[in-house]
Amino acid sequence: MFLPLHTRIYLALGHTDMRKSINGLSILVEDQLHQDPFSGHLFVFCNRRRHIVKILYWDRNGFCLWQKRLEKHFFRWPESEKQLMAIDQRQLGWLLEGLTFDQIRAHGALDYATVI
Repeated sequence: MFLPLHTRIYLALGHTDMRKSINGLSILVEDQLHQDPFSGHLFVFCNRRRHIVKILYWDRNGFCLWQKRLEKHFFRWPESEKQLMAIDQRQLGWLLEGLTFDQIRAHGALDYATVI
């Protein structure tokens, strides 16, 4: 997924009623999460059983709603007392693939230099 550099990704922690569509989710973003649904940022929601994720965002002249439903497994949704968590694009990819993103990285970076 390619996003402009200024785009932020927010997880709405806890669970969300997945019967909500664009109107209900945009109201939730504004009233409960205290964010601007027209900002162009991505707002990610998950249901109680953690097998459905919806992503809401504004794209120039209208809302877009993306959904993924797992048939067998579940998403590794973070547990927190907060209502909102900011993540980066890489962490969103991990979340959608079924991985946890609370670890910093898989392997440390190596930095070699030539000696002449």
